[in-house]
Amino acid sequence: MTDIEDAHTAMPSLKGRQAIISGGTTGIGRAIAVLLASEGAKVFICGRTPEHLDDALERIREVGEGDGIALDLAEPDGVDRFFAAAADYLPAADIVVINAAVPAKGLSEMSDTDLRYALATDFTAYVMSAHAGTRLLEDRGDIVLIGSMSAHVLGPGSTVYAGMKAGIAGFSEALRKELGPKGIKVALVEPGKTGADFQYPDIPAKKQREMIEEESMLRAEDIAVGVHYLLTQPRRAVVQQLTIAPRMQDRE
Repeated sequence: MTDIEDAHTAMPSLKGRQAIISGGTTGIGRAIAVLLASEGAKVFICGRTPEHLDDALERIREVGEGDGIALDLAEPDGVDRFFAAAADYLPAADIVVINAAVPAKGLSEMSDTDLRYALATDFTAYVMSAHAGTRLLEDRGDIVLIGSMSAHVLGPGSTVYAGMKAGIAGFSEALRKELGPKGIKVALVEPGKTGADFQYPDIPAKKQREMIEEESMLRAEDIAVGVHYLLTQPRRAVVQQLTIAPRMQDRE
């Protein structure tokens, strides 16, 4: 009989873990919440729209256990309110997924109001969520930041978004080095083009379905599987950066 005991590394279970997921009501965040809940993690999510929150929680509770709150992380007290509510529901939280984001265009195409809101949501709230998560986790657990391949593509129509995501990429790598010795793993997931309401109105739902079918766009669940992968590595191993691209994204 062949001995294959050492053919695979240890894969820690997610059962019993407690995950805080920002932007967990739609798209990538929702897919992550559903998958983690289905694996036995208890989840707490947030989103800006009560209707989306209710829909996401209904799905989460079909496969596992979870709760959430409707709020806007761009508000001055948004991050504090979210993490306070999460800590009440998850007294032993050991996973923080920072995902909530809004689209942003080229700098010359944005109004002052839209620019400030994008910066507040996609950068300030990311950093403040990591800060709150670090305090909550103390000396154990995982922080996962959802970035974007836009940080590397650097297209002229995504000046602001690409700049923020490039900043998050640098922040994530430095944070990994800061928190690693404290017992907290930090990982960055950078998706390519992914189907979600985030893509509206530029890419309508029907067009998204077509692109997913032709494999030039990912499903949100593809990103969730990537997050599951990095969360089930041994504590000694950190997936510092995971880039997930559609197979046909660069065909043109």
